Amino acid sequence: MANIRVIVVGAGIAGPVLATFLKTRGYDPIIYERLPSAGEGGLSLVLQPNGLRVLSLIPGLLEQIPGHSPDRMIHCSALDGKEDILVDNDVSPDTLRELFGFPLMGVQRAELQRLLIDTAEKHGIEIKWGHQAIEFEQTEDAVEVTFANGAKDTASFVVGCDGLHSNTRIALFGQEKADFTGLAQFGGLSPTPPALQGKSALVNIYGNGRHMVAYPLGEGKHFWAQVLSQLITTREAEVKEDWKTQKVEQQDEIRRGPLSTWGFGAGELVKTGQKIVKYGLYDRPELKSWFKGRIVLLGDAAHPTSPHLGQGANQAFEDIYHLMRLLKEYNPSAGQPSTELLSHVFRDYQDLRLPRTSELVRGARKQGEARVVEGIDACRARDEGIRAGFNSDAAKRAQYELLSGPFKDSEM
Repeated sequence: MANIRVIVVGAGIAGPVLATFLKTRGYDPIIYERLPSAGEGGLSLVLQPNGLRVLSLIPGLLEQIPGHSPDRMIHCSALDGKEDILVDNDVSPDTLRELFGFPLMGVQRAELQRLLIDTAEKHGIEIKWGHQAIEFEQTEDAVEVTFANGAKDTASFVVGCDGLHSNTRIALFGQEKADFTGLAQFGGLSPTPPALQGKSALVNIYGNGRHMVAYPLGEGKHFWAQVLSQLITTREAEVKEDWKTQKVEQQDEIRRGPLSTWGFGAGELVKTGQKIVKYGLYDRPELKSWFKGRIVLLGDAAHPTSPHLGQGANQAFEDIYHLMRLLKEYNPSAGQPSTELLSHVFRDYQDLRLPRTSELVRGARKQGEARVVEGIDACRARDEGIRAGFNSDAAKRAQYELLSGPFKDSEM
């Protein structure tokens, strides 16, 4: 009897991981990706203990991740030419492994994606590039997917892992209006500046109407991202929601701009930035359901979030864990599932994950609004709030709850 075919839409970060788990559990996944090849989209991300805990279930994967783990997390303020350390915490691998079993790890997104794609392909999973899913037709026991190039394929069920601009989500629930938040983010990769050399630290730098996060990706290489407040939110003032590298002239303007004089090494990162990208941050309506029939959403396709908690990829991995756990519970033989069986799987998955991810999406939005304030008095109040609140009992409990998931002993 042939293994049950599953179409995974999207070969970004979540899709190859889901497909690898499906393959090892007896399914026959195939990945379809709209781009012609693995892209250079995005810059970097931080894998946190909850995400690494899921990836550890793929034997040998963690040892291959090309990342760097910081020793300190520093929050500092640079206002009116004055530099002030607000928080300086130990986040060394030894400390976090003792607390959570896994460290923090900064990685270049493109390098991580290539590793995850290689892992999927080594498990015998086919990836079809240049296939943009545009139509989904469901029958009693299958889904037929039509692609923009005219190709078609049929599978028992479909998982949409196609990210922020998910065609799967649009096909299920229609086109939604994305609202500009008034915040724009830009970032780049830079050589480690003198101010940060010898410091293996994830650094948050706060200023007037701006916030930067920077962390090491490897020897002599740093990622940085700035969030700026945009007060004018007319259509002309909005920044497109894409990750395209800025033109040479635009990058030079950023490097020479006022941010190049910012303290704590931030200015030096801006001046030496490579592959600088800029994009607007948008809100989308919260979905009330993540599935219809034999099609379900996962990761950013289900719960797109702003980057202020650094949990986007990590929450997608938690989604994968629970979806796979429930498939095992309801369909232990990995046989052909009825639509009723899939409804049980998808509903339990949705009911568990939707409230949690919605809470985190709102939390990320709140963090962005709190970090980027304007006016010296408002900035000083923000800085004192960070100084007093970051190591509070409530903050520690929230961090422990976040980073201890999604399991202690795997049920997958």
